[in-house]
Amino acid sequence: MQDSKNLILAIALSMAILVGWQYFFGMPMLEGPKKLAEVTSQVPGQPAAPNVPGATAPSAAAPAAFATREEALASSPRITIDTAKLKGSIALKGGDIDDISFKAYRETVDPHSPNIILFAPDKTQNAYFARFFWLAAPGSTIELPSVSTLWTADQTQLTADKPVTLSWDNGQGFVFKRIIAVDDNYMFTITDSVEASGSASATLVPYGVIRRFNKPHVAGTYVLHEGFVGVLGDQGLAELTYDKADKGDALAGGGKGKEYKAAIGGFTGITDKYWAAAFVPDQAQAYDATYRSVDGATKIYEADMMLPASTVAPGAPASSTKRLFVGTKEVKTVDGYGASLNIKRFDLLIDWGWFYFFTKPLFQLMEFFFHWTGNFGIAILIVTVLVKAAFFPLATKSYASMAKMKAVQPQMAAIRERFADDKVKQQQELMELYKKEKINPIAGCWPMLIQIPVFFSLYKVLYVTIEMRHAPFFGWIQDLAAPDPTTVFNLFGLIPWTPPAMLMIGVWPLIMGVTMWVQMKMNPAPTDPVQQTMFAWMPVIFTFMLGTFPAGLVIYWSWNNTLSVTQQYLIMKRHGVKIELWGNLSSSFKALTRKKS
Repeated sequence: MQDSKNLILAIALSMAILVGWQYFFGMPMLEGPKKLAEVTSQVPGQPAAPNVPGATAPSAAAPAAFATREEALASSPRITIDTAKLKGSIALKGGDIDDISFKAYRETVDPHSPNIILFAPDKTQNAYFARFFWLAAPGSTIELPSVSTLWTADQTQLTADKPVTLSWDNGQGFVFKRIIAVDDNYMFTITDSVEASGSASATLVPYGVIRRFNKPHVAGTYVLHEGFVGVLGDQGLAELTYDKADKGDALAGGGKGKEYKAAIGGFTGITDKYWAAAFVPDQAQAYDATYRSVDGATKIYEADMMLPASTVAPGAPASSTKRLFVGTKEVKTVDGYGASLNIKRFDLLIDWGWFYFFTKPLFQLMEFFFHWTGNFGIAILIVTVLVKAAFFPLATKSYASMAKMKAVQPQMAAIRERFADDKVKQQQELMELYKKEKINPIAGCWPMLIQIPVFFSLYKVLYVTIEMRHAPFFGWIQDLAAPDPTTVFNLFGLIPWTPPAMLMIGVWPLIMGVTMWVQMKMNPAPTDPVQQTMFAWMPVIFTFMLGTFPAGLVIYWSWNNTLSVTQQYLIMKRHGVKIELWGNLSSSFKALTRKKS
């Protein structure tokens, strides 16, 4: 019995260490506007184009000083973007897609707070945009569209049912066209073409880059990947954080990072917690992808994509089509694109983690009940019951084994006393007793071991899925993905004082602590004083640790504890084992009363 207790304690301490590490070193940050440090800009390096030796992409001009967003938007004629989910614009000067915000998502739970802005124009402090080029071999005299090219548009607004065509004649017998279409969600389709009206010909390479000024605010936790992401053909999932890109391999075109050659299928881009920008090439066409970090007064990050070279000649135009996802990582939308466009593993744009096989189905189950109930908090409660029911047979065996362990405690004590000086013989006799009574001494650990993957999978779902962002429960819980906003240390808002994060112990963390304490009172107190003290303080420790965790996770834990107590109570009663709960609670209250008196 003592060995079993020690094992249970070791597992509990291991879980406490894992949760504690996440608390102290990877604590999720509260939602809010992006905060970027003040920086200045520098021209980034550019990679060489494949199949055209020595060809380089045109460079962006470095601003003498940052422009405001309004100044940058006003510096070029623009095509407005207006769809069911997006609003923004495309710069006719340069042809950048550089102004995107989301109609349905705001910075806070306040419905009047600003809309989330993802893309911002070049020359601004938080510039983030997509740019498209044709590249040519060095020494070529053909003039190509550049960042200063002023395109001509056939209309002033881009909508889901009206694509825009941009045109530019270089005056050398080549006419460049760009057709930009967008759907009802977040996918742009860009078709670049070149026609030769004279006698000249040229070999050109389609090139696209998603460029971002400065490292954005990231949570910096192992639970979530933020930075460069892609599925690059048979090379599989490629994830590179901003910090790892800064320390990456030196690249031929300048900067550091990582490059991938001749990928077929997949996507490549940059991801935030809830938003992403990614190129989606023709899934049957080879492409090169590079993740690049360029040092300077302004740190610049680039995810670029190069497609195979094309030759344009009189009567033989060149054309290149690629897609650009600029949007929120809604599970159904991302999965829908993966299926309808046959994009290889596009669902990995969402960081489901190593337990993908469990985490994603768990989300889908929760989403099913959300559509049924209209509340993700209730969905969490229902899913918890289903998980409990699924593992009920195993839990029954575990609790039954624990009940048998309690029943044979007098025999175990007699064996330990009889063979007190012979530990080997003592263990042999105990094992014979376990075998005779059909007892598994570590069976009591299974309920806890089962709870751990469910706990972390639910944590992952709450933390990474945008569907959980700003999802309300009841009362004061208006965001299941954020910590309980109340705290006992200001009397739940009665005192006008905001305590530090460590002291944000709200109503639900307190409920969780109480349910954990009651659960521990279901069993006899450990005889070892050290274990007794550890078990006594564990509910308090977990209350503080989970105080900054998403409210949805704390609600799950509280409900799970309540179900566990009920389940254990019924099983113990069925097996005729003495239920220690009421006696332990009575003893605890008597001890508390004696201390007060």
